[in-house]
Amino acid sequence: MLRAQESRHGDDGQRLLRDFTLASAFSLAFAFISPIVALYAIFPLGIEQVGRGFWLAFPIALVGQMLVAAVFAMLVSRFPIEGSIYQWSRLLIGPRYGWFAGWAYIWGLTTTIATVAIGAAGFLLSLFDLPSQGGVAVTAIAIALIVLATLGNTLGRALLKRAVALCITAEMIGSLGVGTLLWFSARHPVANVALALAPSGAGHSLTAFFNTPIAIAVALCGWAFLGFESAGAIAEEVKDPQRSAPRAILLSLLCVGAIVTFAAASLAAGLPPQGAPQALLAADPVGSILIYHFGRAAYKAILLVFLTAFMACMLGIQATVSRVVWAYARDAELPFAEPLRRLSGHDRLPVNSIATIGVGAALFCFLGLTNLYGTILAFATAGFYLGFAFPLLAAAWTHARGRWQRTPYHFGIFAAPIIYLAAAWTVFETVNISWPRAPTTPWYVNYAVPLTAFLLALLGLLVRRYLSRNAVARVDHFDRG
Repeated sequence: MLRAQESRHGDDGQRLLRDFTLASAFSLAFAFISPIVALYAIFPLGIEQVGRGFWLAFPIALVGQMLVAAVFAMLVSRFPIEGSIYQWSRLLIGPRYGWFAGWAYIWGLTTTIATVAIGAAGFLLSLFDLPSQGGVAVTAIAIALIVLATLGNTLGRALLKRAVALCITAEMIGSLGVGTLLWFSARHPVANVALALAPSGAGHSLTAFFNTPIAIAVALCGWAFLGFESAGAIAEEVKDPQRSAPRAILLSLLCVGAIVTFAAASLAAGLPPQGAPQALLAADPVGSILIYHFGRAAYKAILLVFLTAFMACMLGIQATVSRVVWAYARDAELPFAEPLRRLSGHDRLPVNSIATIGVGAALFCFLGLTNLYGTILAFATAGFYLGFAFPLLAAAWTHARGRWQRTPYHFGIFAAPIIYLAAAWTVFETVNISWPRAPTTPWYVNYAVPLTAFLLALLGLLVRRYLSRNAVARVDHFDRG
């Protein structure tokens, strides 16, 4: 089946090189998820919206995402084709269904690049003791970082591999090293981490449930465990993908999940006591924790480690989404497909697709001029889960109709419950992330996620209509010729 797919997808000059091993595919997925980015991008929001017990939602989100990763491991072993979400959905249900799956996924990833760049810009400004909350400086630096990531992704796979290796080193220092030091330096670590998420007694309606601290914390933690599917998005570049890609997906999420949960508990353990300056804690929880325990000089050194991880994460995300765009273009399913599917250089990289994603992410960075970081983060997370929902619901539908085929990488009798539970979890988390929780804010902010999803769906319909008309025109021109 794999050889047939490769034959269908063109000649050797336009075929991607199989240059990733299990280790490098794992490293790419690890860098994409990035424990540092997964935790430190949302920790301030968690402390602000939930409180000190926020970290307890990470294990819940991890269990749900492990179910998703298990289904994706089965799917990539059956369909080891570049494009992951798009390809799996298309091959399970049909071309139109698969198109909208990848469409949601592309936008979710592109927004995520901007979100990570804005977060990295904030850390860079903190490194030089400059204001890091919104403004022109954050936007300009975020765009500059995206330009650097774009250049890095066009310089070859060797650079990408070195970057993700550097990321793993930074993660060991920034997550495990700093986390361990926080445990030893905290006065009452066990008491701090034992804080529970307080239940809400506001009633038994859906609104009351989705406004409980537990639901809010799980929604935020949904951001932490995304990107493991990137090992499937590059399947045609992985050696022995039917075995290596599933293992890379599962191992990357399991390793990152363990590290993030430990690091989150460590930050909770290191929270300053109630008598410490609370204004600093409210403005910059991560900075206040690290400065309180290690001093400002050590905090600056830790920021350099954070920046390394954020840059590697951006490289991994952009590499992944550019492959999805390239897979669309190869199937002539995007406007300007010809330049987007072109491979360049000795490494045969989709340079035009990489650059296109860089431009799109840079445009999203202009939202850094606003105070909508939390909204941008929510949409980036919801975009992932919307994309995930397509292949998971397709797998559940296929299984329910008796069409599910045993995959090369499988879970035996546990396959069915894993598929249904993963689909249910993804639907729940999509609703949880999108739920309007701030009735006092303007309606377009409160309903930003469903509103943006609707607009992107409308844009997708217009693009599909344009593609259909062009296809008819080409056929008509051919018939007349």
